[in-house]
Amino acid sequence: MQKFAANLSMLFTELPFLDRFAAAAGAGFEAVEFL
Repeated sequence: MQKFAANLSMLFTELPFLDRFAAAAGAGFEAVEFL
């Protein structure tokens, strides 16, 4: 099964950057990336 990483440069932009990690985890992502 494929696994996806949340791109924090594009997702959860309404949140401060450091809060995006928790938001991604809460959405079920196990990995993140950012540019």
